[in-house]
Amino acid sequence: MSSKIHCKDTVIIITGKYKGKIGLIKNIFSNGKAIVKGININKKHKKPSQNQSGCILEIEAPIQISNLMIFNKSTNKPDRICFKIKNGKKIRIFKSNNQIIK
Repeated sequence: MSSKIHCKDTVIIITGKYKGKIGLIKNIFSNGKAIVKGININKKHKKPSQNQSGCILEIEAPIQISNLMIFNKSTNKPDRICFKIKNGKKIRIFKSNNQIIK
């Protein structure tokens, strides 16, 4: 089954702490989670070692894909996706206005 959301898609968060925020997908994992750029940032404290000093790292944590919807820039709203076959290739299309997703 083809995934509806791909890397480098613009998505909007529909539930949770970051509801309404828009970001770009950096990575998608096989367990149904994705990393969105600039969203769900956690701080990790790193102990000093012999070669490096200690620091606080900001790491983007994964978000469940069910909490994301693709963002339609022409309507400025979250949208659903459907698939159509055109010239023997499967393409993704926005459901609201039948525009091809690039």
